[in-house]
Amino acid sequence: MNLSQHTALVTGASSGLGEAFARRLAAMGADIIITARRKDRLETLAADLRTHHGVQVTVLPLDLSAPGAARELHAQTEGAGRRVDVLINNAGFGVQDRFVDIPWEKTAEQLQLNVVALTELTWLFARDMKARGRGYILNVSSIGAFLPSPFYATYSAGKAYVRDFTEAIAHELEGTGVQLTALCPGLTQTEFHQVAGHKLDAPVRAVMMSAEKCADIGLQGLFHGERTVIPGMSNKLPMFLLRFVPRRAMATIANLAAGKRGA
Repeated sequence: MNLSQHTALVTGASSGLGEAFARRLAAMGADIIITARRKDRLETLAADLRTHHGVQVTVLPLDLSAPGAARELHAQTEGAGRRVDVLINNAGFGVQDRFVDIPWEKTAEQLQLNVVALTELTWLFARDMKARGRGYILNVSSIGAFLPSPFYATYSAGKAYVRDFTEAIAHELEGTGVQLTALCPGLTQTEFHQVAGHKLDAPVRAVMMSAEKCADIGLQGLFHGERTVIPGMSNKLPMFLLRFVPRRAMATIANLAAGKRGA
C-alpha cells in the first residue's frame, strides 16, 4: 500500500513493535509522528527514517500513562491542523508478579496506559477520521486477551478489553471509511519481558517472532480490513484450540505457558 500523502502516528515508538511500525509505515511512504517517553531514542529513530525514506518525521515526547496526555497528543496533532490518517496505539507495558504484590501505583499506571489512554486516543482520532470519511486505527492487544493469565492478571484482562473494544467500535464504524484492527501478538522480540521482569529461557527466545514480522502482519491485516489479527500459526493454532478447553483450566494453561508456576 502506498501511503504517500498520508500521516501515521505511532505511540510507544522508542523501541520494539512501535519502532518496527514506524519503520514499516515510513517505507510505505507515510510521514511519521512518533511519541514515547524516551526523547533520545525517538530522535535517533527520526533521523534514520528521514535519511532512509525521505519522509517528514515529527517527534513528540510524551508519557501517555499520565492523565491528560492523550488529549495533549491530540492537541499537538489534529488540534494543530496535522491530519492523522493512521493511528497505531502500541504504547503499553506489563508486570509479571502476583497481583497483590505489585504496588497499586504501578498497576494504576499500567491500566491508565494500556486501557484508558488507548480508549481516549481511539475516541479522539476516530471522531476526526469519521468526519473525513477515512482512516485506520490499529490497537495492539495480545494473545493474553484470550485467557486469564496468572501473574499477568491486569495486563491480560486489559488486553481482553482492547480486543473486545476494538471489534465493537469496528462494527459501529462499518461503512464510514474508518477501519479498526486489534493485533494480538504472542511472544515477540521486544523489551516487553525485560520491563515486566520476566526471564525467558534461551529455547523460548530462539522461537520468538521478530518485531518487524509482527508489525508487517498487523499492518497487512489493518489495510485488508481484518478486525482481529493473530500473527503466526504458532499463535493462531493454540488460540483456536482454546475453544475446546474447559474454562477453569485456562488459567493453569496460561500460567504454565508463561513459565511461572506459583513460586
